[in-house]
Order: sequence, then structure tokens, then C-alpha cells
Amino acid sequence: MRVLLAAINAKYIHSNLAVYCLKGYSKEYEDQIEIAEYTINNQIDAIISGIYKRKPEFIAFSCYIWNINMVYEIARELKKLLPNTPIWVGGPEVSYDAYSELKNHECFDGVMIGEGEETFYEVMQYIHGDRSSLKSIAGIAYRNEDGTIAMTAPRNVMDLSKVPFPYEKMDDFKNKIIYYETSRGCPYSCSYCLSSVEKKVRLRDLELVKKELQFFLDHKVMQVKFVDRTFNCNPKHTMGIWQYLHDNDNGITNFHFEVSADILREEEIALLNKMRPGLVQLEIGVQSTNDETITAIRRKMDLTKLKKAVEGVKRGGNVHQHLDLIIGLPYEDFATFRTSFNDVYAMEPDQLQIGFLKVLKGSYMHECVPEYEIVYKGSSPYEVLYTKWISYDDVMRLKGLEDMVEVYYNSGQFPYSVRFLEHFFETPFDLYMKLADYYEENGLFDRSHSRIQRFAILLDFYMQEVGTNVEAFKQILTYDCYSREKMKSRPDFAFREETEYKKLLESLEEKEEELRDFTGKEVPFRKLVKLVHIEQFDIDVEETAKQGIPVEDKQVIVFDYDRRNPLNHDAATYVIAR
Repeated sequence: MRVLLAAINAKYIHSNLAVYCLKGYSKEYEDQIEIAEYTINNQIDAIISGIYKRKPEFIAFSCYIWNINMVYEIARELKKLLPNTPIWVGGPEVSYDAYSELKNHECFDGVMIGEGEETFYEVMQYIHGDRSSLKSIAGIAYRNEDGTIAMTAPRNVMDLSKVPFPYEKMDDFKNKIIYYETSRGCPYSCSYCLSSVEKKVRLRDLELVKKELQFFLDHKVMQVKFVDRTFNCNPKHTMGIWQYLHDNDNGITNFHFEVSADILREEEIALLNKMRPGLVQLEIGVQSTNDETITAIRRKMDLTKLKKAVEGVKRGGNVHQHLDLIIGLPYEDFATFRTSFNDVYAMEPDQLQIGFLKVLKGSYMHECVPEYEIVYKGSSPYEVLYTKWISYDDVMRLKGLEDMVEVYYNSGQFPYSVRFLEHFFETPFDLYMKLADYYEENGLFDRSHSRIQRFAILLDFYMQEVGTNVEAFKQILTYDCYSREKMKSRPDFAFREETEYKKLLESLEEKEEELRDFTGKEVPFRKLVKLVHIEQFDIDVEETAKQGIPVEDKQVIVFDYDRRNPLNHDAATYVIAR
């Protein structure tokens, strides 16, 4: 029996943890189970033909919000090509109304509801003749021979420590992000989230986790993303894992955790502050700072404690923090979202992720649609169009804000330029909204832009909106530009001509030993200056950006691209003694 577990991931670098866990749990049938991973960027015809060529006798798709529409189309066409091959589906996008999935999609023969490892194993028993009937399997919906739909009793949750480790063959995951799970369920009841449906949190055995973490460390995996919904809900579990990572750090691997910052304890923050820069990164869901909104979405959050925790982690200067906001939540209008944005921006996260409410089947928010007058897209990803508090016109404008934050803040390529610009607008939100309006008015959203073009656009925007101290702003742009990469040719906005730059290099030959000491490069001066970038400024860029006015101070700065900040990837810098 040739069984195919099919996954359609959002990106090539992603892997699908679910299908590997399913195969691993069905150990006695693993020789007959294949895994096929595709991405949403693959042509549908290529996926259909790829699956068809494998001639599977049973197909199971892993279904999520980002791939469900593709699964519908692929399964529909495969049913025509392989009419005798059962097609089953599982995953969060089909679990909460399995009956309707079968009723509306005749290409599906069955749905595995909720947690899948034990269910898939028992279905394997059935199709291999080792189990007499489907009705004896808990947690499924299936189509009878007469076309009627049957549903069995819900399945009890399983012991998470019984799920086999899915990464024994690391060659299958080369150049992929590794997803890893040490808990299931969530103690919170956030109305927009499916994890809140299962309140009970189950933890994987800590000693087993340590053994598996060591496997990642030994294989020098670049990044491991924990999919635990609230990783730090159990202090003993949290400290056990973080202490192990601190004690056994290989100097390479990065571990990503989703945490609730307001329940981070001092002991945990102190441990985080000790870690190698880049060892750990945190994702923190704030979603809104509006009290009415937080209450309405059933979220428990102490904003004062959250701010204090974010500040405490930031003091260490070694942990990347990613904070989230959601547009379209109840009681959040344009004005209150502006406040939420400014509140979170003031925490200075390394990334500020702006998302739009997705009304998921099975969530409490889905039940509140009539009350909140939420209008959302009828197909995946079910994203909000408008609510009784926020109009579609505002949602469109905030889409522009999201793009500008992504380009000019989250990219980390314009830190001093943006900080200087902030002084000329009432709030950071107003700066990014004005940038979005500028892009809209000039038709810039409809074009692709290189990194250098983004700098040039920012200069044009500055000239239009501010117009003073232009030479100082050009110097800040130049600093930001060279902080990230050594340019093959000087950008047009650079405040010094190429001839001036060459004279500067010639004048610095007497500083050869000083340059060698900073870079650690024992090469002749003329080769050394080609490996780094050297730039002379008339201002102290950092102080100018901080104060919003030019702070005069002639500085010659060396940018070393072989030594970068592990958090933001900026070049190491050195001010040559004058």
C-alpha cells in the first residue's frame, strides 16, 4: 500500500512538522509511507503531476490557512486522475467543521480531526487490513459507500512524550527551518486563536527534550523554531530548556520562542541576559494596548509588566524581540490602533509585526461576527475587510502602513535615518502613515524597488516633508547604507564625491597599524581598505539621529563586514583616532 503524506508549505525554507510526526508515529508502516513537500509558489499542475507520478494508493493532505484553497483544487483534479485512491485531509483548517468539508468537497473521503498521530496510525491499520472498521477509530469523519457521512467520537488528547522525534535524518532538512514542539495546548482563551480551544497544556518530558536539543546542537542546525503557543507558561519547563541551551551553546544555532512577556519572571530574564547574542529570539504577541479590546478578545495581559519585561530583556542587548499587533480587533478603531502602535513602537522591538485579523473557523471570534459586525474575506485566509469600528478605507491605509514598517523599520536598514525623521512628526505612527501616503500618491507601491532606491525615495520624502538640514540627512543615509553592505559604487545621495573619497583613503595610510588592530587583518594597506569601507562624516550620526539636529563632530568611521552584529547583521564600526 503506497501512502502519500502531502504538505504544501508557505515557503521553501519551511518544513512541515505534522507529516513527519504522523509518519514517525506509524513506525510499523513507515516503509509504505512517503512524504511529498511542495510550496504555495509551485504551479498547481506541477503538484498534481508530481503526486500522480508517485501512483499513491492513499493520500493525506496537511491543511492550513495558507494552503487550503490549493488543496481543494489539487484534490479535485487528483480525484479525476486517481478515482480509486482515497483522499483524506487533516489539520486546523479542516478540523472544526469536518462534516461540511466532506459535504462540500466530494473529492475528500475522510477527515482526521484534531491531533493526528494516533488517528493516522489507526487509519493505517484500517487500510492495511489490521483494523476491521473506520467506525472504531476516534476523531474522524468519513464518507460511507452509500455517500452518507459518518463522524466518530472525539479523540482524547495523547501523551506528547510518545510522539517520536521526527528529525533523525537531518539530510531531509538541509537548508530548512526546523520546527520543534515541546508543548501542546494554551492556558489562555484569546478569541481569535485556535490554540485557545484546547485549554489543557501538555508538556514533553524535559529529559527527552534536552536529548533532542543536543541533537540539533550537534548537527549545528542554523535555526530551530519552537511551535509551542505559550512557551513560558510553565516556569520549570522554561528554565530547564533555556538553562540547557545556555550551558550547551554551540555558537551557531538560533532558537525561536513565542512567549507571553508579562509572565516572564526575573529569574528567566536574568538567564536570557547571559546568553550569547543571537542564541535566542522571542516573539511576543501584544495585539493591542486598548483595554476594551484586550477584554473583548478574552486576553489576559498586564501591559505594565509586559513593558517591564521587554525592557529587561532589551537591556541584555543580546536577544532579538519581535512584537506583534493585530488590526481589526473589536473596539479598535483607527485612533486607538494609532495609540497601540505608538505604545509598542516605544518599546523599541527589533521587529514590529503588523497583522490583520483572520476570522478562523472554530475560534470564538467566528461566533462573534454578527455582534461585532465583522465582514471578512469568504475564502482563506478569511482576513478582515471591516468591522463596526474600522472601515475598509482605514484598513487599506493601514495596509500601506504595514508595508512601510516592513521596509523602513523591520528591515533594520534605516535605523538612524528613521530615528532622525521621527523628530519631525507628532508620533512614529504619523511618520509611517505619511510615508505610506507618499508612496500611494507617487505610485510607488506598484513598483519593485532596490535597496538603494528605497534610500533615494526616503531622501525625496524628506525633502518634501522636512527640507531642512538636508546635508546632515544625506550623511545619515550614507551611514545607514554602508552599515549593512559595502557598495560597489557610491550611491547618488552620498554626500562626498568619488574623488574626495579616494583622497580620504590616501590620507589614512599612516593609520595602517590602527586599522589592522581593529580588523585583525594582516594584509597590506591597499588590500585592507578594499575589504572594509571607510567614510568621513562631519556629524556624530548617532547623536544627530537621537537629537533631531546636526551635532557637528568630524569622524572617520571604518565599517568591517567580516564582523557583524549577530542581532541586526550590521557591520562592526570603529572611529579612527584623530
